[in-house]
Amino acid sequence: MPEDRGLVLIVEDEGSIVELERLYLTGAGYGVHVETDGRRALDAVRRLRPAAVVLDVGLPGMNGVEVCRTLRAEGDWTPVIFVTARDDEVDRILGIELGADDYITKPFSPREVVARLGAIIRRTAGTADAGVRRVGPVTLDPGRRSASVGERRVSLTATEFDLLAQLMARPEQVFAREQLLSLVWGIADYSSSRTVDVHVAQLRTKLGPDGAIIRTVRGVGYAVGQPDG
Repeated sequence: MPEDRGLVLIVEDEGSIVELERLYLTGAGYGVHVETDGRRALDAVRRLRPAAVVLDVGLPGMNGVEVCRTLRAEGDWTPVIFVTARDDEVDRILGIELGADDYITKPFSPREVVARLGAIIRRTAGTADAGVRRVGPVTLDPGRRSASVGERRVSLTATEFDLLAQLMARPEQVFAREQLLSLVWGIADYSSSRTVDVHVAQLRTKLGPDGAIIRTVRGVGYAVGQPDG
């Protein structure tokens, strides 16, 4: 049963990793449900509606990439943290483009998993009382966790939403990549600044031509404002 911080679905076929993650997550106040198979994981997400999913990429049968792709295609934007044995930037970028909210490589500290999950879940809950934000044709409703361009709804991952919400909260303010890593991801690993660039690129793609509201400030970072012209 979920505890006071919500239910986390662990999808992992290595028993020792499962038990370590379970130990630390339950100790942090989360409920934990475990699946070792991709198809059963999909059923669990649909049935249990977890607060977040810790998803191993290298599952037998239906792997984690396919699980995440299927969820997003169904319009399910439950926060997903990929876990993989490969430390390759191409893999990390692929994970983000598929709709993952974060990415951790093995071997990892279970404390890091707890910290990153906490950051994602806090961001998701913490925007509920914020007012609707508008810049040009782009509207963000933090209470409903919804985004739109004009009349068109835009599906965003939890991290994409929170990144855009951070930028739109202070139009025209320039945020350094390091600031955004701290504010949105809750980490200070500045070597991960490429992650910010990839998420911004994904946001621009999803917003279409109106993604031009997100301006690159060369050598610094990003800002949101009315596009020129």
